Amino acid sequence: MGRGHLNRLVGDKSVQVLAVCDVDKSRCKEGKEVVESNYAVSRPKGTYKGCAAYNDYREMLARKDIDAVVIATPDHWHTPVSVYAVKAGKDVYCEKPVSMTIQQGRDLVKAVRVNSRVFQTGSQYRSMSTLHDAINFIRGGGLGKIKSVFTHWCWVTVPTVGRSRIPLNPALPGEPVPEGLDWNQWVGPSPFRPYNHHYHRNPIPGVVPWTFCEDFGNGASTNYHSHAADVIQYALGMEESGPVEIIHPSSKQFPTLTCRYANGTLLHHLDDWGQAKTLYHAVPDDAKLEGMFGGLFVGERGWLNVMYKNGETLQGSPDTLFQEMKLKSRKISGANNHHANWFSCIKSRERPSSHEEIGHRAASLGHLVTASFKLERSLKWDPAKEVFTGDEEANKLLSRPMRKPWHL
Repeated sequence: MGRGHLNRLVGDKSVQVLAVCDVDKSRCKEGKEVVESNYAVSRPKGTYKGCAAYNDYREMLARKDIDAVVIATPDHWHTPVSVYAVKAGKDVYCEKPVSMTIQQGRDLVKAVRVNSRVFQTGSQYRSMSTLHDAINFIRGGGLGKIKSVFTHWCWVTVPTVGRSRIPLNPALPGEPVPEGLDWNQWVGPSPFRPYNHHYHRNPIPGVVPWTFCEDFGNGASTNYHSHAADVIQYALGMEESGPVEIIHPSSKQFPTLTCRYANGTLLHHLDDWGQAKTLYHAVPDDAKLEGMFGGLFVGERGWLNVMYKNGETLQGSPDTLFQEMKLKSRKISGANNHHANWFSCIKSRERPSSHEEIGHRAASLGHLVTASFKLERSLKWDPAKEVFTGDEEANKLLSRPMRKPWHL
C-alpha cells in the first residue's frame, strides 16, 4: 500500500512529496529513490535530491514545512502515528482499519477534532464512480426497505496453528533481525516479540503477513472487512453508528454470524458468496456474486451486488434498477477520487468522504465481530455509548495497554 500511495502522490502536480519514513532502511531507500527519480524527469538537469528519509516518524513530523502525511503501516501503528501527526498539526490519510481497539478509535476521533485536522480513511472502494452511484442509490431508498445484507468474513492462516476466524498470538521462535530493520521500532506500542519472518519480510510476499497476530493486526478486518464495513454502513445510513446486536451462530438464530441494526436490518457474514444462496436463499441460483470490498444488498425491490472486481459489471436484479440509477457505465474500474477528495478538503477544511468517525465506525464493526467470535457467544452493543450492555467480560476487549514509552 505504501508503494501504491507513493506512486500516486509523485504523479500529482498539486502536491509535493518532501519525505519518506520507514523502519526498514532498504524500503526507506527505495521510497526515496521513487520520489527523486520521478521528480528528476521534470527538472532541467534531470536530477532531484529533495526527498528526505527518516527512520523515526517523530523526527519527520517535527518538520514545519510538512502539511500532511499518508500512513501505510501495520495496524498497530495506525492510531499512534495518526494521533501524533494531528497533534503535530498535520492532516492525515491513514490506511484501514484505523485502530486496534474501539477505544483507540474513539481516542483518534477526539484527537483529530481537538486539533482541527482533516482525516481521510483509506477506504477507496466507495469512491469508485460506479460503486459510489450504486451505494447512493441504495442509501436513497432505491431498493426499498433493506431486508438483509451479506459480506465476507475471511479466515486468517496462523503459523503453527492453522486457520482461525480471529487473529491469535502463537509463540514463534526468535530469528536474527534482518540488516537495516529497526525491530524495536517496528513492534512499537505492542507487547515485544522476538523477530520472526512471519511478521516481516523483505521483499514482502503478498500484502500483510503480520495480520494473523493480534498484537500487530486485525485479521479479517485488515484483509477485507473494514472496506466492506465502510461501504455497507454508508449505504445503510449507519456510517456514524453501528449494530445493536452481534448474533453468534451458536445461538441458532442464523447459520452464520449476523449483526442486527436498530432498524432491524440484518448483516450476515459469510464464508463464501455461495452461502447467500445455499443457506439464506436470498438471491436466485444463477445470480452472479463476485468481487470484494463491499456487500450484497437484498431489498423489497430487488438486489444489488455492490462489490469491486476490476473490469466486471455491476450485478443486480431486476434490470429496471439500473435504468433508475442512470449509470454512465455498469463497468467497475479501480479509478477513484479518494486522494483528490482529501486534497480538496485540506484546502477547504471540510470533512472528507471517509472522515475520522466513518473510519472509526468501520473498524469498530470488525472489532465487534471479532469479540463475538473470540467469546463464542452473542453480544448486545450500544453504539451511542460504545459499550457492551451489561457485559463486563466483553467490555474488557474495548481497550488494551500500550508498551512504554508509547502512549496516545
